[in-house]
Amino acid sequence: MVGDGGRAETWTSELREQQSTLGTDLGPADPAAYTTRKPIPEPMPTDRHGPARIIAMANQKGGVGKTTTTINLGAALAEYGRRVLLVDFDPQGALSVGLGVNPHNLDLSVYNLLMQDDVTCDDVLIKTDVAGLHLLPANIDLSAAEIQLVNEVAREMALARVLKSIRKDYDFILIDCQPSLGLLAINALTVSHGVLIPLECEFFSLRGVALLLDTIDKVRERLNFDLELEGILATMYDSRTTHCRQVLQRVVEAFGDKVYQTVITKTVKFPESTVAGAPITTLDPASSGARNYRQLAREVIAAQAER
Repeated sequence: MVGDGGRAETWTSELREQQSTLGTDLGPADPAAYTTRKPIPEPMPTDRHGPARIIAMANQKGGVGKTTTTINLGAALAEYGRRVLLVDFDPQGALSVGLGVNPHNLDLSVYNLLMQDDVTCDDVLIKTDVAGLHLLPANIDLSAAEIQLVNEVAREMALARVLKSIRKDYDFILIDCQPSLGLLAINALTVSHGVLIPLECEFFSLRGVALLLDTIDKVRERLNFDLELEGILATMYDSRTTHCRQVLQRVVEAFGDKVYQTVITKTVKFPESTVAGAPITTLDPASSGARNYRQLAREVIAAQAER
């Protein structure tokens, strides 16, 4: 196991070692055999909220389930009585679309929060159809912020200034990062307590994790001393394929307890929920995807309780 205080070079070295043997015959595999370590307790109800733990959902490889995880983990946390704020920090606005918001019709967005001192979170905040789940939406305007912030003083702290005033109102703030490691991603990592990495169970996804971990390490050294690896979440898992089973096993071997016990399995319900503009926990509460994300929410809440 690699602890969250380990160096990125160690992570990189171990990942390379895992990649070199990824194609070997591992025999039958079952995700439960690798990831079930201890029972996950049911969350206790709470009448006290905040200050929020801020988690960046990051992976510079696109299409690995960042936005899907942000939406559905947020909705599942809210189901358990937690107050959750989702921050769309991707100019594509996929998180906003996934919650039924048309990015093109926004008068104000995260961009205005970052660049205009007279705009507050209350001006931008949208209450979703899920009780306790709120959204700070984004659209293509956010792409301009990356350029405009370059000349700003403390440009890496822009998002931290925005979230400072509302952290007390939430239990969790989840930031959906764009699939790159630019200035917006650095802003998200600078304000966050932890980084959750959705990792598609596919060989090429492994290759990009080392670069992300190196960036996390540099941010921890220079900008955010408390930043840690929240966990790695295996997504798009298909137990029928040897390749998926091999990738999952290698990830668990390399990262140990930093890999969530929850595995997000492939299902057509996720694209359907995106089109419907609703979390899968609302669209199809009994589906395997909804069950997966409720279990992940229990893991996240349990980890927070242990801190």
